[in-house]
Amino acid sequence: MSTLNVNQIEASTGSSILIPSGFNLSLAGNIMNAASIPPSPNSGNINNFLYSNGSNASYVASTGISSMQVFTSSSTWTRPAGISKILVRLCGGGGGGSGHGESGGAGGYAEKIIDVTSISSVSVTVGSGSSSGTYYSGNGGAGGTTSFGSFVSATGGNGANSSHQHCGGLAGQGSGGDLNLFGGGGSGHYNHQGTPGVSFFGGGSTGGWPNGGEFTHNNSFRASVGGGGMSGHQASYRGANGRSGVVIVWEYK
Repeated sequence: MSTLNVNQIEASTGSSILIPSGFNLSLAGNIMNAASIPPSPNSGNINNFLYSNGSNASYVASTGISSMQVFTSSSTWTRPAGISKILVRLCGGGGGGSGHGESGGAGGYAEKIIDVTSISSVSVTVGSGSSSGTYYSGNGGAGGTTSFGSFVSATGGNGANSSHQHCGGLAGQGSGGDLNLFGGGGSGHYNHQGTPGVSFFGGGSTGGWPNGGEFTHNNSFRASVGGGGMSGHQASYRGANGRSGVVIVWEYK
């Protein structure tokens, strides 16, 4: 890799320096008329920026996203060295299904940008997916709430029949974020099977006929995070459990 040395730059608004492919840029000497460089960065095609405070100019590299941590169970997020901001995306747990088409609601979703310059760690809680039931045994359980400290959270979806008999589960909701969304609601009473609540990350679990026995319940895990549980076929077969939530932390320098 060759180095292109620039000993003096006469800066003016709209001016630029073209760096040939295969060269590094080395700045030395004085950067004249730095006050004419806009306070906002002039972007190069390799994501590097020349900044000015009105009297002096500095050349810095912008690396964008540096790393990512994913939590599928409760834990603690610890800030890596050099990280100054994070984007947190999270989803609550899904509600469980029941019988006769009553399905669970999906967990809510939220995302938030957080300045973590002065933060070393944050407690992470991942809401679990709920248990399911048959039509005769009543409602499916509610999914758990997912949270990233006190910054942002999303509640879990309700289980089938939990609000009223024959009704699908209501969806969870995000809160505290720059973006807060409901999940999808579960379907209500139907002749055989309904539709589970869809989370931000995708659909719920599959259904099956009675000759598959507990097919729906046994395949609860084959669904997107935060998705609601599918109903069991007719009244005597358990629905699917709701899926647990997730916390995704994008880390920026």
